Amino acid sequence: MTDRASELAENLHNVETRIASACAAAGRNRDEVTLIVVTKTYPASDVRLLHELGVRHVAENRDQDAAPKAAACADLSLTWHFVGQLQTNKVRSVVGYADVVQSVDRLKLVSALSAAAVRAERELGALIQVALDADSGARGERGGVAPDGIEELAAAVAEAPGLRLDGLMTVAPLAGPYANRERAAFERLLELSSLLRAAHPAANMVSAGMSADLEAAVTAGATHVRVGTAVLGVRPRLG
Repeated sequence: MTDRASELAENLHNVETRIASACAAAGRNRDEVTLIVVTKTYPASDVRLLHELGVRHVAENRDQDAAPKAAACADLSLTWHFVGQLQTNKVRSVVGYADVVQSVDRLKLVSALSAAAVRAERELGALIQVALDADSGARGERGGVAPDGIEELAAAVAEAPGLRLDGLMTVAPLAGPYANRERAAFERLLELSSLLRAAHPAANMVSAGMSADLEAAVTAGATHVRVGTAVLGVRPRLG
């Protein structure tokens, strides 16, 4: 095993231990939580090593980095998640490799994703990104729709050809009533998920929690956690 493979294996083991411990403390089965490794800024060679170590879900947040990386790893059995703020001019490229877009936050993006998915003859999973720091009708600082906009977006996704409404995603907010209250934020997301599932029962995915707060997300009931630094190490500075 190379030094890098050994490093990733150790980090993965540590993250797995954290997830398993959080599940046990919350009275949940370990298989209720899916680990998504966020590979942004890291090379395709790391994605290959992660695959060898058993990782099957990876995430990216910038199309210009993700598209060539996904192409270089096209022979691997991976589910690719797009988790960054997505401009409509990047949609066609993203639909070419992403299996799930976790950052759907406006009607214009729903329309663009639907058209691109139909053109590519693909079904694309879509999560509505919820901004718990956003006022009614506004978007959050890090993207996402205010909670009162979920219902309209969900209906649009559910009716859009080529799209599949999978659930909700959030990032712990840095401002507003949930700032520095990660568990409360994730519990609120679970409440919103319950409301969503009343109208759309299959939309049961709840993506929340990252390296620093995955335990809070698991405790609240998240089905997917997005972990980057704890697996891959401190990211190199960009630019």
